[in-house]
Amino acid sequence: MFTINQLAGFVAVAEEGHFGRAAQRLNMTQPPLSRQIQQLEKELRVRLIDRSSRTVRLTPAGRAFLNDARRLLHDAEDAARSVRRVTEGRSGVLRLGFTATSAYGVLGNLLRTAGEHLPHIEIVLRELVTRDQLERLAGGDLDLGLVRPPTPPGLETRPLGSEPLVAALPAGHPLGAEDELDLGDFHGASVIGYSPFEARYFHDLVVSIFREAGVHPAYAQHAHQVHTVLALVEVGLGIALVPATAARLRLEGVTLRPVRLPDPEPVELHLTWRAANDNPALHALLALLP
Repeated sequence: MFTINQLAGFVAVAEEGHFGRAAQRLNMTQPPLSRQIQQLEKELRVRLIDRSSRTVRLTPAGRAFLNDARRLLHDAEDAARSVRRVTEGRSGVLRLGFTATSAYGVLGNLLRTAGEHLPHIEIVLRELVTRDQLERLAGGDLDLGLVRPPTPPGLETRPLGSEPLVAALPAGHPLGAEDELDLGDFHGASVIGYSPFEARYFHDLVVSIFREAGVHPAYAQHAHQVHTVLALVEVGLGIALVPATAARLRLEGVTLRPVRLPDPEPVELHLTWRAANDNPALHALLALLP
């Protein structure tokens, strides 16, 4: 089979119309260039160049083959550029997991950064709770996750930000008239909590906050997604503590109010990835993020 060098030699001779100028263009001498063309003709079993005159003329077969030769060279150059982009992390596929609430603000900013600086990377999104993300990160099915701490051994993590918890109240609730609530306002109240399994991070966080404050709510329901908690609040089943980003959902039947907490921003979000992940696209994106 013919080689890329043979194709390049043929195209150079065809375009220059002269073996000497073509050899100079390719930074080689004329004899090896002539041998390349002869080997190409041997592989194709046709004569490409008419050598009967002092000038270089293409045979009909040579003229027909010239466009194909140019296309093959172009495709080879494209392939080389593509594989270099993958190696440098400027191309390829990145599988990104995210929690529902991280989609409001954080995920958008991350995707915008990737789009501006790494436009050739395809990002495949997976909305998953933290537990499922951690399992898929450890198993190699995800490259990067937006998760709630803590993370198990074998995974690298980087704090991405934190935010407050706010009170979610049904529209018209008496506490909605307050500018700011105390944790004591939740004592004995019907509260929508979080599932201890599917939403373990928020469950443990809210339970510990109430416990340390000596507050004992009456849990009416438990849910594992913030938007579900808000939906239950909206229909009047109880009140809840939700991350401040829940305000972006703009539910008309829900009033959000600040809450005085010992830690003003207890809700953490982390970037997490498998330490042994060698995907260049992952490390190129991590280098762009704080």
